[in-house]
Amino acid sequence: MTRFFKFLSKENSIQGASLILIVTLTLSNILGLIRDRFLTKNIDTFNLDIYYAAFRVPDLIFNFLILGAITSAFIPVFSDFIAQKKEKEGFLVTNELINIAVILMIACAAILFFLMPYVVPLIVPSFDSFRMGETIKISRMLMITPVFFAMSYILGGVLNSYKRFFVYSLSPLFYNLSIIIGAAVFGPKYGITGVVYFVIIGAFLHFLVQLPTVIKLGYRFKAIISFKDPAIRRIIRLMIPRTIGMGASQIMLLVYTAIASALAAGSITAFNLANNIQTVPIVILGTSFATAIFPTLAAKISEGKETEFSFYLNRALRAIGFLLIPASIIFILLRAHIVRLILGSGKFGWDDTKMTALALGFFSLSILAQGLIPLLSRAFYALKNTRTPMYIGIASVIFSVIIAYPLAKELSVAGLALAFSIGSYFNAFVLFYYLRKKYPKILDKGLVGSYAKTLTISIIMGGITWAALHFLAGYVDMSRFFGVLTQAAASFAIGAISFLGLSYLFDHDEMRWAFTRKINNDAK
Repeated sequence: MTRFFKFLSKENSIQGASLILIVTLTLSNILGLIRDRFLTKNIDTFNLDIYYAAFRVPDLIFNFLILGAITSAFIPVFSDFIAQKKEKEGFLVTNELINIAVILMIACAAILFFLMPYVVPLIVPSFDSFRMGETIKISRMLMITPVFFAMSYILGGVLNSYKRFFVYSLSPLFYNLSIIIGAAVFGPKYGITGVVYFVIIGAFLHFLVQLPTVIKLGYRFKAIISFKDPAIRRIIRLMIPRTIGMGASQIMLLVYTAIASALAAGSITAFNLANNIQTVPIVILGTSFATAIFPTLAAKISEGKETEFSFYLNRALRAIGFLLIPASIIFILLRAHIVRLILGSGKFGWDDTKMTALALGFFSLSILAQGLIPLLSRAFYALKNTRTPMYIGIASVIFSVIIAYPLAKELSVAGLALAFSIGSYFNAFVLFYYLRKKYPKILDKGLVGSYAKTLTISIIMGGITWAALHFLAGYVDMSRFFGVLTQAAASFAIGAISFLGLSYLFDHDEMRWAFTRKINNDAK
């Protein structure tokens, strides 16, 4: 047990952290897909629309008031305390922030309990009276989850700052496992209400699993609040722009939900399920790199090492492109297979499958952009600049909302996915443009050449995968689960092998970097 807890509290290198996050986030996303399968198997899309709509208000509150503070403000400030060997002061600020966050979340839950009947009709204006009432009830229940998530993500910020990523990455595993139990065991008998109780339990476990390691690092709870603390004021000052940006993104999802509520039944579910599926490669291959490298970027800026900051950021940009460009093409080609294999059972019918697969195809167009946005935003946060991502985020949301309605009118729920993708590329390009103005070395010939080579190889891989799909279609029974699985798995394997083989043949730099541990020496 001593060795096990030493492993949990061990500091991780960038490559070690990336590997840990990739493995655990892969497991978490697999559990997320299993969760969605049990939900669609045991609950019809009519009621799942209620379930997904009910998350909108709690998610808005948490993202607006808490998540932005942690990612953009708390980690850089806490990293400064570590760099200055002032961990005790850092944990004091941690206590103050946790207490402020918990009180704020409880107050919001109490206020919104009474306001929910007036708020929900704005989110799902086209729901009938039954679904409206159920959405209000479920939304009230879910308002307890931001309390647990607030504590959990602040503790996660401490673990990130200390580069202890293993325990941090376990939290979503426990969260998804709890929901799976609720959906599989209690969903058939108690419907979405039974599932929601396990969502709340999962949120508590998300917090609890991180607590022992943070305590081992030196954290001790103290019931203190001080808005006069310079560090708290600094966090608040830094978080305000990020909070506005996060709030704008959540408002965009509220508008999308309102539009989807007026479309065919199951549209809200199709949008959310397709979104959940397409985030798998983004989180595993994009967010994991951004999360792993953020403390290093913040530390390099704190130490005044801007050249090394540029080097690490450039390396991460190249690695994400190498992984997500081919992933995007694979998801577009296998969209129907993916939806059928993950969701196609129980109460999830063929019409639901087609609607979700089409939305997934349009979502998949922006996998690269969505993978780059967290990294580019964190680069600004490491520079303690939260205003620029805020302005860009707001502009992107406005743009996405403007084009959403006409696209949804033309393409139904798939139009919402397309609007989301277009807005994501707008966000990524503008973030990159303004970051490069400060650090021109970020866009060098190596980065351009890497993306061009990856895109070329990925297009060839796509052609090979498409040919494999059509060849295998004549040898498997596409009306059976194992026939679809065989075709999809074999085509994916052929595509992946061809991509790796071509990368080796073309002597791709990212292929060599993946198998070397010399990144720290290269940076110097």
